[in-house]
Amino acid sequence: MRLLPRSLAGQLIILLLGALLIAQVLIAVVFLDERALALRTAGREQVLERTAAVVRLLEETPPGLHDRVLAAASTPSLVFSLTPVGVVPAAGTGRTEQRLAGILSEMIGGNPTVHVRVFEDERRWMPRHFHRERPDDDDDDDDDDDRHGDHHAGPPQVLSLAASVALAGDHWLNVQTALPAPPRTGVSPSMAFTAVMAAAILMIAALTVRRITRPMRALAGAADRLGRGDNPDPIAETGPDEIRRTTRAFNAMQTRLARFVSDRTRMLAAISHDLRTPITTLRLRAEFVDDEETRTRILATLDEMSRMTEATLAFTREEATREETRVVDIAALVQSLADDLAELGGEVGVTAPDRLPYPCRPTAIRRALRNLIENAVRYGERARVRLEDRPEGPRITVEDDGPGIPEDKLADVFEPFVRLETSRNPETGGVGLGLAIARNIVHHHGGDLSLANRADGGIAATITLPLTPR
Repeated sequence: MRLLPRSLAGQLIILLLGALLIAQVLIAVVFLDERALALRTAGREQVLERTAAVVRLLEETPPGLHDRVLAAASTPSLVFSLTPVGVVPAAGTGRTEQRLAGILSEMIGGNPTVHVRVFEDERRWMPRHFHRERPDDDDDDDDDDDRHGDHHAGPPQVLSLAASVALAGDHWLNVQTALPAPPRTGVSPSMAFTAVMAAAILMIAALTVRRITRPMRALAGAADRLGRGDNPDPIAETGPDEIRRTTRAFNAMQTRLARFVSDRTRMLAAISHDLRTPITTLRLRAEFVDDEETRTRILATLDEMSRMTEATLAFTREEATREETRVVDIAALVQSLADDLAELGGEVGVTAPDRLPYPCRPTAIRRALRNLIENAVRYGERARVRLEDRPEGPRITVEDDGPGIPEDKLADVFEPFVRLETSRNPETGGVGLGLAIARNIVHHHGGDLSLANRADGGIAATITLPLTPR
């Protein structure tokens, strides 16, 4: 099964060619069998016609010329002889032999006594009179045979048909023949015909399957681009009716999704705009609070509300991003991030190749990496970034030396607004959207983001990207 093609086009072509070959083999078997039967029947009828002609000729010629007639009529594969008694017995004949005897009798006319014997197997029945294993072993038999004309031609070594016809004057005309096997000329033309038909079916199937699969490939590509956040143009509705209906449904779904995301983005943008005004108003009013401790708490709460609003908008904008994909140097991007954070006092080490071009949405990837590196610096004191160029696609690992995350909580931290205060530094400084945004970005590129506790302590966040973004 591993050798079979996985594409629809390859499977259809293999199926058609297999059906053609099986049909051709069956046709060839039936054809060759029918052809052999037809040739065998034609050969037998030809022998009967010749026998009837010899009978009429013997009846019209004097006995002294019979030997010469038999000699002239005989060939190496067809031997005639005269004997006082017919050498072909009447008993034990089958329907085929009775039918041939009737045909020969009708050809001769006058309703003579005719015995016919057909031999499907070689040498099944071979009268001693017709065949001598050792020609020199019995001179008396030779003399007797000479008197009856058997010396005119050597008998065939393999009998396929023998007949005895009663003649006037108490004599029997005996005929034995070895019909040649049907020539084996039917296989090569049949194989050539099969090859030509296979080539024709292959061409037609390739064109037909290509016409069917082209819109399917376009549909798969558009679905892939839609899944990673792009907004592809509507697909042309081509191909069979089933594919047209599928394409039409996909285009409608894409339009509805785009409208839904757009409406949600506008709604959140309006909420953000409406929230900024009361937050600013409350901040101004908090400045007039005389109690220092109360004023500080109110301002801290307003700052947290502002950060949550901005983070929520950023998460929503990332889902509805329209950034174009282009080739960038991932190694340079990682190094620039490390340099920026180092200027802010963070300790970031980078291990990466000199250059690693990769097609992506650079602003989104930069944001995902920044979230991971900032988390590593904030919670793990330092960050170590390792970029690997693998055959299956780039892999980026961000490690820290922090306290780690409980194993049963590793999946929960990717949920929006989830913060694990007990497993991280109490001064979180975030609202629980950094990892959710990072994973969302990586998923839109067809990759994956995973977390794992290191044996030496800390967390290892690993981004795996496909060789070609999907």
